Amino acid sequence: MPTATALCLPAKGAPFTLTAVERRPLRPDDVRIDIAFCGVCHTDVHFGHDDWGGTLFPLVPGHEITGVVSEVGDEVTAFAPGDRVGVGCMVGSCGKCRPCVSGEEQYCVEGFVATYSARDLDGSVTQGGYSRSIVVADRFVLAVPDGLPLDSAAPLLCAGVTVYSPLRRLRTGPGTRVGVLGMGGLGHLGVKIAAVMGAEVTVLGRSPEKKDDALAFGAARFVDTRDSGQVAALRGCFDVLLNTVPASLDLDVWLGLLGLGGTLVNVGAPADPVASYNTFSLLSARRGIVGSSTGGIRETQEMLDFCARHGIAAEIERIAAAQVADAWENLSRARYRYVIDIATLGAP
Repeated sequence: MPTATALCLPAKGAPFTLTAVERRPLRPDDVRIDIAFCGVCHTDVHFGHDDWGGTLFPLVPGHEITGVVSEVGDEVTAFAPGDRVGVGCMVGSCGKCRPCVSGEEQYCVEGFVATYSARDLDGSVTQGGYSRSIVVADRFVLAVPDGLPLDSAAPLLCAGVTVYSPLRRLRTGPGTRVGVLGMGGLGHLGVKIAAVMGAEVTVLGRSPEKKDDALAFGAARFVDTRDSGQVAALRGCFDVLLNTVPASLDLDVWLGLLGLGGTLVNVGAPADPVASYNTFSLLSARRGIVGSSTGGIRETQEMLDFCARHGIAAEIERIAAAQVADAWENLSRARYRYVIDIATLGAP
């Protein structure tokens, strides 16, 4: 069985170790990828800490993967060795249910196969992109356009499509007022994408030192959420409020910032996923609360092409494999996404 060097958590609470993980021999529809970069997502930390329960250890995290094709199966026609590619949050799904057939594999009725900590269709446990290589079925491989650097494209495979998908579905465009709550790994891409779509964007955050960045990314204004007066002045202001904060919030406060028919979109995944709100916060202005997962494969490719066309990429800090543990402890300090240079991953 082929193996790949990887950065692994052997058990809950254990430190990262270098190990060799098995990668399956190529099937006819498989693509083998030499990984160049992998983004560090807050979801990686949640799984590593087993915040939501059910993490399958030993764990190799990572689902913001970019690299180069090294080998393809006999039936693969869309990719060839040397192609620049990416892998996001999914590596499999049933392919038969209504969401899958409609190109929304992320909502597969049977549950999509996550890139790590999941049971694959053959019963094996998936291991992610903190690794030298990975083998993925061709229908879950994305083409990375030449205009996107592989390092700053990596976070687009999760963070990028996670914000792109609801903005697109809610028909964000000229005349739309979008608020982005939190400007971290997801939020900064939400600002860039919504602004290019033509929306008037307001960033709401607790870090006023990010104001200049917010304006440079295309926001019209930055509001310090610690100032209740500034927040109150925005009542009824937004058509869409994109909540990227991975923490529990007082939803009634933020619902009050939506105008008639406005939508609060939750894309941040807190360790404690239980939330509550007053029903009258919805009834008083026909407001809605929705959640949105990552995008399907077709939509993710659309997002990559959109970003390449408009010059959008993640703002990143490249780190070595030896710095990953520290990065996990300090995710909020990233400007704005840590990306692992897999070339720094030594042999176990």
